[in-house]
This record gives sequence, structure tokens and C-alpha cells, in this order.
Amino acid sequence: MQERRPRTLKQGHTFAVFDPRGDIVADGGSADGVYHRDTRYLSRLELRLNDAPLLLLSSNVQEDNVVLTVDLSNPDLSLAGRNVLRGERIHVNRRKYLWQNCCYERLLVHNFDVVPHRLTLSISFASDFADLFEVRGQKRTRRGRSSFERRSDASVALLYSGLDGVKRVTTLSFEPAPARLDGGSAQFDLALGPGEAARMVLRVACDDESIAEGNVARRFYSAARLARRAMRATSGRATSLDSSNSLFNEMARRSVADLYMLVTETEHGPYPFAGIPWFSTVFGRDGIISALFALWIDPTIAKGVLSFLAATQATEVDPVRDAEPGKILHEMRDGEMARLGEVPFSRYYGSVDATPLFVMLAGEYFARTGDLETVRRLWPNIQAALRWCDTYGDADGDGFVEYHRRNADGLVNQGWKDSHDAIFHEDGRLAEGPIALCEVQGYVYAAKHRAAELAAALGDHDSASRLRREAEALRDKFEAVFWCEELSTYALALDGAKNPCRVVASNAGHTLLTGIAAPERACRVADTLLGISCFSGWGIRTVAMSSARYNPMSYHNGSVWPHDNALIALGLARYGLKSGASKIFRGLFDAAGYMDLRRLPELFCGFQWRKLNAPTLYPVACIPQAWAAASVFALVQASLGLSFTHDAEEIRFDRPKLPRFLGELHLRGLQVKGGSADVVLRRHDRDVALNITRREGNVPIVVLR
Repeated sequence: MQERRPRTLKQGHTFAVFDPRGDIVADGGSADGVYHRDTRYLSRLELRLNDAPLLLLSSNVQEDNVVLTVDLSNPDLSLAGRNVLRGERIHVNRRKYLWQNCCYERLLVHNFDVVPHRLTLSISFASDFADLFEVRGQKRTRRGRSSFERRSDASVALLYSGLDGVKRVTTLSFEPAPARLDGGSAQFDLALGPGEAARMVLRVACDDESIAEGNVARRFYSAARLARRAMRATSGRATSLDSSNSLFNEMARRSVADLYMLVTETEHGPYPFAGIPWFSTVFGRDGIISALFALWIDPTIAKGVLSFLAATQATEVDPVRDAEPGKILHEMRDGEMARLGEVPFSRYYGSVDATPLFVMLAGEYFARTGDLETVRRLWPNIQAALRWCDTYGDADGDGFVEYHRRNADGLVNQGWKDSHDAIFHEDGRLAEGPIALCEVQGYVYAAKHRAAELAAALGDHDSASRLRREAEALRDKFEAVFWCEELSTYALALDGAKNPCRVVASNAGHTLLTGIAAPERACRVADTLLGISCFSGWGIRTVAMSSARYNPMSYHNGSVWPHDNALIALGLARYGLKSGASKIFRGLFDAAGYMDLRRLPELFCGFQWRKLNAPTLYPVACIPQAWAAASVFALVQASLGLSFTHDAEEIRFDRPKLPRFLGELHLRGLQVKGGSADVVLRRHDRDVALNITRREGNVPIVVLR
């Protein structure tokens, strides 16, 4: 039996988590299920042959993430102690995919025995209509009412009337009609001669009953074609990566497939939902960072993220939602508990960093595309975000942006490390708010510099000058207050009494990303983070081993997060510290080699690298996770020093380097306003040569040495 690793699919606002057999067994707190808009519409789907579980042969999500294929076989089946069917005579193939709020499945049962067999194939099903927060463990004193309707000989409906007044329906349709069908199971009686096969098709629809009897099988094949075309159309926008290392190619292709599986079309454009299973919805910070990483391969994602967050930007003070004018959304939920206010996340703004990150992304998007029309449309939102940083974000007027929750049910910590124990002092005491995180000051610094560039492009040179002055004043103050000479790094944060949290943490690496760190101190921060106390061999830990709360199995206090490392790698490259960026790239590449499907998870444990040992998995990490998937693009960008200048419309490679596991890297479809180009980079000892293999239009390519 293979180790139980879930198999995930997602399309639009629907995602599914299966066990390796393709079953849904949502017992004991399992996340298995088919989910739609934060509600589990199917909590059980178990396949049995003659009332026995099938043996797993193989289980794989195809490379484009569209179809899950599972191969199963029968165990020895007996009746009254006598063998009537020996094992591995019956093959069952399952093919599953999602399309437009529905989960489709085709079952093919093949008799490879030399004698005929009568078989009973049964499918047990149920829906608890649990809110996602219930699945995560929150208890509810009251729930809505569940019921069942048999619609026909081939169709049943599971219904739930929620306390929020919403009626949710799961419709199961079969073809052919089962021999027996009730509110919890379907049974097919099969008579298969030697070499014969039987096909059954199942459609599980979430709040969608628009299908005629007898069309289930035809819809299975037509919808499968549409699902594949849709994935090709979106992922086809991306620059492709191909290298001399087959393992890296697997990692890169899976990262592209994961990112575009998580990208969801909204009324404002494409938006990468954060991760499966717990975060398959809009998150401000996650969407911004994912878009930032993917900006060089596909800037349309960034445009969609910026447009969505501008449309949902807070316009009034609402303590329940931690909302204030100009603040950027943290999280949006659409389940029953959010609608009823049992959790505050229908539209929740408890994030201190999403607002300056929004401005940063707008500036980076303009630098990448030169799309002044979009910048002009977003400019009022950018100004509102900057006002929030200067007013509500800095309520005490000390020049730093802080957070302090206003809703007792909201998040205690509101940076990316949002665990309750993530911000602490050197003796382990938890910091009390308002809390000013070191990386947030860097984000504000970068936001003001980027906003100055946008203001200048729009002809507002007075605002541009003012924003630059404000950014540099923040930099001076930051250096004076946050630097910890004895630790060779910046303090994790300032607490409410303005006492620094003298903790060595990965947060300081983000100051390199934003450029707020003084160059000589940037080198010392790099040495600290790449030292043995911080660098596990697989990546930089969230806190150093020397920290009082260090725990390699902790969510935020000793684990390794790919996106965190990718941000730091970009920062190292910014200061010309390419060897450090390569070290991070190598660690995460080696980790991915041990991961299922070569897929980087949300995080993994921070135990030290040991020869021939795999990294230790974190038990409830989201897989896939958008910013983890997109991290590979940031690591490539950091290594190559890749950037785009909208004014000259050129592609630049600043002192490009390739890590030792990459002898050659081919980038196809690099887009600028004037056209597109393909380039190949080859490593020669410590140098990298670049050749242009295709160029369409006017695409200047500059290599800086």
C-alpha cells in the first residue's frame, strides 16, 4: 500500500481532495471531499468490489493537473472461506476531473481472467455540507437541515438548507442507471466474460442540475476536452523553462501546472487562490507575492490581482473586519459560517503587509509592462493605500507601520507569520502590540519608491519627490532603531513599548528584497541567514536554532517556507550576492526532488540536512500552494538577474549565474511590448553565456557583467 498522500484537483471555485485510491473518506478530521465556495459538497465517495476495498496499483495526477488517473485491482475475494476470485484478475481504472462546479468520473472495469465473473460494484456517498472552518476543527452549536431526494433511477440529490438562508445541493448522476440507488449508495451488477469490460460514468454537481438524463457519459468526454483546452489556454501565456536537468524540468512544469490550476478567473481578471485545502480562496498577501514571482513569466496575473484588490479595498472603518479606509483585503470567504458572522472572514482586512505590498506590485507591474493605462486606473487606490500606511498604519505617528487587531476573533499577528506565537522576544516572551515588523517597514519603503516612479510617469513630479524623501527618511529611522549589532541582523519587530524583539529570523531577509537595508549591513544579514543556525541545508528557517522558541516542527518558528526563501533569494541578488541565492536555489531544488510530483509544499520542517535523508514533511501543509509553486520562477529570476525596462522595452540579465545543477537553461516566450524572444543560457565554469535562439519584433536584450 502506498503512503497516504492526498490527490488534489481544482478548477474555478471548486476543488477536490481524494485519497490515493480516488476515494473520499472524510473520517477523523480528514480534509477529503469535493468543495465549492468554502463548503464541502461531498464528504464520502467509496468504491467497493463485492463489498471489498480494491488494491491500489498506481495513482497519479497528470502533468497538466487536469485529470487524476487511478488504477486498482481486486484482492482475493472469497465466499464461505472458498476462493471464488483470485487477486489481480479484475482491473478498475478511474479517471476524474473537475469542470464548471462539477466532478466527473469514469470507471472502467475489465475482466482479465480466463473465466466469466459476476461482480457487484458499489459506490457509497454522502455530504455533510460542512463549512471549511468546521472541517478545520471549529465547533458549531447549530447547523442547517439536510435532506435527500431521488430524482430518477439514475440521479439523486443531497440537499442542505443553511442557517444563512442558502440552499445547497449536491446532485449525483449516473450512466448507466445503477441496479440499485438510494440516498447513500449506488450498486452496479456486472456480468463480464473473459476480456470484457464495463463502463460507468458519474457526475457530482455542486448547485448545478442542468443536465438531461442519459447525457452524463457524453458530457464526461466533451467537458474533459474543454477542461484541457482551458488549462492550455491559461498556462500557454507563461514563458516556458527547459533545462539540461530532467529533475528541474519536472519541478518547473509542475510549478507552472500548480500555479495555473490555482489561478481562478474572477470578474476582475485572473487571481491565484492561495492553496489547497484550507486556503482555496482570495488572500491579498498570497496573491500579491504569487503574482510578483510570476510577473516575468506572465504579467496578466499581476494585473488581475491588482484589479481585484483595488475593487475590494476598504473604504470605511469596520472593527469587526479589521477594515480601515485604503486597507487591502487579507482574506475573503463565502461559506455559511462567514455569511453568518461566526468567523469574521467574509471580507477580512487583518493584514498589515498586504497594503504596502499592493503598491509594490503596482510599481513592479508598470516596470515590467509599461501599462500606464492600468496604472492611471489604479492610481486612486494606490494613493488610498499610501494614506493608510501614513495614518491608520502608523496610528502613533512614530514613522513605522504597526498592527493591532480590533476584533477579538481576528488574527493576533497580522504579518505573513500570523501564528499566535510567531512574534516574540529573545527570552521567548510573546510581543504585545501594536507590533512593527521589520519586513513591513521595508515594504513601505519600497512602496513609496515605486509609487514615486508611478507618480512621475503620470506627470505628478511633486508627489514623486515627496514620496522619495519619505522613503529615505524611513530608511534612516529604520537603520537607527531596528539594527542589532550583536546579532548581525535586524530585529524581528518592535513591540508596543518600542522594545526590539532581538530574534534572528528570516523576516530580516525581506529587507534585502525591498532595498531598505544598508549595503554593508545587507552582507552581514546574508551571512547570518546562510549560517548553520538559520540554513538547514534545504533552506533558511523561519527562526534561527538559537532562538528561544525554535522548533523545527513549528508552523512559523523553525520551519522552512519556499516562498520566504525565494523572497530572500531575490533580495540577495539585488545586492549582488548571487552565491547566496544559488545556495537557496540548490537547497529547495534538492528538497523538491524528494517531494511527491516534485511539488514544493507550503512549508516543511526545519530539521538539518543529512546525507541520503529526505526533508521532513509538515503534516498539514497545503499542497499545492500558489506562492510555493511560483517560488521556482523567483529563484530563476534571482539567479539570472532578470528584469525588464518599460522605457527602453528591453530585457536585462544582470550578472547571470546558473546553479551547478543547471548546465543549460532555455527560456521560451519572453514577452515585452515590442515582441518576444527565446534565449538559452549555458554555464561555463563561473561564467554564463547567452544566445538568442528566436526573436520576433524589436526586443533589445542586454547582458550586464
